[in-house]
Amino acid sequence: MKLSAHNPHPGRSRRRRAAGLMAGVLTASLALAACGGGTGGGGDDNTLTLWHNATTGPGSEYWETIAADFEASHEGVTVEVQAIQNEDLDGKLQTAQNAGEGPDVFLTRGGGKLRDMVDAGLILDISDKIDDSVAADVPEGAFSAYTIDDGIYAMPTSLQPGGIYYSKDLFDAAGITETPTTMEELSDAVAKLKDSGTSPIALGAKDAWPAAHWYYFFALRECSQDVLESSMSELDFSDQCWVDAGDDLAEFAATEPFNSGFLTTSAQQGAGSSAGMVANHQAAMELMGTWNVGVIASLTPDEQPLPDLRWFPFPAVEGGEGDPTAIMGGVDGYACSSTAPEELCAEFLNFFMSEEKQEAYADAFETIPVNEKAQDVVTQEALLPQVEANNDAAYSQVWLDTSLGQNIGNALNVAVVDMLAGKGDPQGIVDAMTAAAAKE
Repeated sequence: MKLSAHNPHPGRSRRRRAAGLMAGVLTASLALAACGGGTGGGGDDNTLTLWHNATTGPGSEYWETIAADFEASHEGVTVEVQAIQNEDLDGKLQTAQNAGEGPDVFLTRGGGKLRDMVDAGLILDISDKIDDSVAADVPEGAFSAYTIDDGIYAMPTSLQPGGIYYSKDLFDAAGITETPTTMEELSDAVAKLKDSGTSPIALGAKDAWPAAHWYYFFALRECSQDVLESSMSELDFSDQCWVDAGDDLAEFAATEPFNSGFLTTSAQQGAGSSAGMVANHQAAMELMGTWNVGVIASLTPDEQPLPDLRWFPFPAVEGGEGDPTAIMGGVDGYACSSTAPEELCAEFLNFFMSEEKQEAYADAFETIPVNEKAQDVVTQEALLPQVEANNDAAYSQVWLDTSLGQNIGNALNVAVVDMLAGKGDPQGIVDAMTAAAAKE
């Protein structure tokens, strides 16, 4: 899921009950809470376990440094850090929480997935535990991404607007002098890149969610803000715009803009992934979130930022009811388990939100920090226009799978891949979401 314009409604009352995973989790978590202490392997009030998704490079080093610094300033405290591959994180977290062995602190992106855990009593409400200095430097909109029923359940760390990353060198070689602002212009760019011998768009559909991003953005352009908000809160996808978004994607996919073998291509693992194809100039574009800058940098031959990497917002769709300046994205943040040592865990969340540590976070992850005092550190040419796009956006919608929760989100993602694989159609995407919503 402007600097203060993230979806303000992830905490709206929804006609949903906690997903199936939560029934067993709630029982286990309440039992553990009665015993006191943290659940995350530490088992005492002086140990915190942290799960994040930076398995290599500067991101992993950042969290190791934060843990060491926190231990140094808190005598007798231990922070146990575990890095988990991004695509595996949700599943492992669910399994660990079901077993009553979840971490004390963990990465979360809000939306329906967070709400399910809140409904199950698994997350600490940190509303009254946020330092005044942090609240003063972080815009309210960043906190709204983690606000559910007036409670704040995670500390935001970075802004994650989505859009299209591209190689300026490959655009120049294909004779593309302006970034596309409409789908017609994007299709023209695809044709020019093909003519130049370059794969136009890298897509890691093996992981499902990167393919589904295309549907999300078409829905953002086809559906009005009111329809999006209503659909997210009521779980009603009957508006024609949801089918129209699938039609748009099917029509665009028919022009064969994606890399050969995109259905079996992963998103972020190695040089052969979609991010790796951009990093090595094997493809010109990729639709992705802010984290892509750091991922691509880690996959270049010298493991340095790609010098010609640039970014532009998802193009406008002719006839669509969505505002063409609207942004799809999210906010990365970290939550405390309800059974973690409360004061220690909250202190840890505040600890890494200082200007200095947010600057280090932005450098490590090549991203936009939520602390406004730290945003001057952003110099990447692919990131600077994203700050502007956030400022100019009419509104921001959290990633649809995040907003809808794990069950509906997964059904949506799979249905999009099925359509791209020739095993479904636009109506099938809507039917999949509707069927999953009926089980909530």
